[in-house]
Amino acid sequence: MVTESTFVQPSVPKFDGHYNHWTMLMENFLRSNEYWGVVENGVPATADRVTLTDGQKKIHEEQKLKDLKAKNYLFQALDRSILETIINKDTSKNTWNSMKQKYQGTTRVKRAHLQALRKEYEMLHMKEGECVNEYIARVLVITNKMKANGEDLRDFSIVEKILRSMTSKFNYVVCSIEESKDTSTLSIDELQSSLLVHEQRMSNTVEEEHALKITHGGKYVGRRRGRGSFRGKVVGEVDKTLTKQQ
Repeated sequence: MVTESTFVQPSVPKFDGHYNHWTMLMENFLRSNEYWGVVENGVPATADRVTLTDGQKKIHEEQKLKDLKAKNYLFQALDRSILETIINKDTSKNTWNSMKQKYQGTTRVKRAHLQALRKEYEMLHMKEGECVNEYIARVLVITNKMKANGEDLRDFSIVEKILRSMTSKFNYVVCSIEESKDTSTLSIDELQSSLLVHEQRMSNTVEEEHALKITHGGKYVGRRRGRGSFRGKVVGEVDKTLTKQQ
């Protein structure tokens, strides 16, 4: 049984130069410690010549303490060389905004980066010998970067991109998916599952043919099948997979 005394506090995410990734981790860390509100909004300033009640003073002091703790976490995440370049770091909000201004880049820089990612995305195709999981992982790495730079990229667009860019050995399964399923509602996970079924079937077929070749002294003796029987079998397997996922 895990007790409060054995709970291990997550370590502060260190800034390693990858700003978007670090902000995602750091924001989540601050939220989990209930400090994100003061980083995002700052400590409310008290109006001049306004006397605060004891309750208001207590709340204000609590906010200032939260700000100090949040700033302490930010300082722990940054190297001294970076901290020395941040001029305005009197509050956690100012420190956070300074990092954002320094490392997120201007709109022009982000636009140029996004253009480069779009070009890379358009040219992306599955490599010969590359497995389904590896290719889809490559696609998602690029699409996630595009989204981080402001691209409004929907899942159905990614699904269609994957289908268009598979190697020729997946032609049958791609046709089957497009004919039997509405790709505008097909999730990336469902698509990946269907492609994996086809990939596994092809792998089994190759192993079977290799075994038959060895058995017959190096001469391949294939099974007698009607024309198009392999295609029909593959399509049938894909249809079964898609039916189960519905």
